[in-house]
Amino acid sequence: MKAVLTSLFVVPFALAALPAAAGTKPRAPAYTPLRPVADCLRTDRINEWHIVDARTITARTGPVRYLVKLQTACPRLSYGPPVLLFHSNAANQAVIPFSICGEAGESVRARDQPPCAIQSVRKIDKAEFDKLGAHAGRSGSGANQPTQP
Repeated sequence: MKAVLTSLFVVPFALAALPAAAGTKPRAPAYTPLRPVADCLRTDRINEWHIVDARTITARTGPVRYLVKLQTACPRLSYGPPVLLFHSNAANQAVIPFSICGEAGESVRARDQPPCAIQSVRKIDKAEFDKLGAHAGRSGSGANQPTQP
């Protein structure tokens, strides 16, 4: 008898929750780090970068090209001298220094500007890199990257 009463009580609540659960999409993870870490963007090897828009940067390290997305719009990257400074998170600095993988705590900033949090990093091909670079508002080289963690 208790089981029947419990079922009568629980079933309406379970049925009421179904439409709410069906209407929600699973959230994308906050960060989707690039793996393996050997594929991460090495900031000490950047040859070229482009600020495509306030949330998008491309970077090249030799033949390998990357697309870096920022968590929020960061228009201040276009201010001051054409310098971008990438910073890995504190946890990874000792293990994989100068590497940006799209993890929490990574950032990029222009000289004398506040840092902008990085959301993701992924490899792209030459055609996409060239297409995005053609629309870039600002470009530069990696000559000004720090060489010590």
